[in-house]
Amino acid sequence: MRQTEIAHIDAFMQSLHHLSGHTRKAYRCDISSFREYCHGQNIQAWCDLDGRQIRGFVTQQHRQGMGGRSLQRKLSAIRAFYRYLMKIGAATQNPAQGIATPKTPKKLPNTLDVDQSAQLLEIKDDGILAVRDRAMLELMYSCGLRLSELVGLDLSSLDLADALVTVTGKGNKTRMLPVGRQAVQALQMWLKQRFKLAARQETALFVSKRGSRISPRNVQQRLRRWSVKQGLGTHVHPHMLRHSFATHILESSSDLRAVQELLGHADISTTQVYTHLDFQHLAKVYDQAHPRAQKKDR
Repeated sequence: MRQTEIAHIDAFMQSLHHLSGHTRKAYRCDISSFREYCHGQNIQAWCDLDGRQIRGFVTQQHRQGMGGRSLQRKLSAIRAFYRYLMKIGAATQNPAQGIATPKTPKKLPNTLDVDQSAQLLEIKDDGILAVRDRAMLELMYSCGLRLSELVGLDLSSLDLADALVTVTGKGNKTRMLPVGRQAVQALQMWLKQRFKLAARQETALFVSKRGSRISPRNVQQRLRRWSVKQGLGTHVHPHMLRHSFATHILESSSDLRAVQELLGHADISTTQVYTHLDFQHLAKVYDQAHPRAQKKDR
């Protein structure tokens, strides 16, 4: 493709300043792979594409082993790119509009049961890193936080007097979440010792041994270490605590809308995956609650 088409990609990426760095990186990768496909098809300009060629790209990627969800993300990036091209007059139509991708079965998330969660969080070590780690894990499980939300917390995000934490999630949307009693206690213990690690002007709630904001990678490593030390016998990653939180809340309340709000999901369909995790529990709730399911006393 001509140099102007490459310039269009760069300008499009600059227009995505409101998205996270991770999302922008994924979009650039998706558009770049699409550009390579166009180059192989000898397509000279973005405006030369039509729906058939977009389908050809989807088919090629699928044959190479790409799953439905990844293809949906690529198509989403291409649609957004063409909306930008139409806005600046470099294209007159969006050839990716209405293109479907192969269906991929939903993979249910791995979770810890209630006993495993308690086992993980029963950290007896009183060393400063152990105190910090317990506070992090208690907070993640108590509030269902994403890893990025946890490491992004500042001291000002916490209101322990009212047991609340203000979280900035995807799309820079904020939500206020209740903090459980055990998490409040763990945080209080950490805050008493935080000054021993934190650099003087550091605002982050959780810091590393270097005194600066803890990195996502560091949290992953510490969680892996504790899952082994606590004898769980399974690899625990940060998102598993979020999945466990959602599953346990739903099991206890059956309130899908509340779980959606707590998780910060924009679409309830994202939350509905948790309804498949414990059908037996939901069936039991139904048997106990529905008047047509209850046995009549003789």
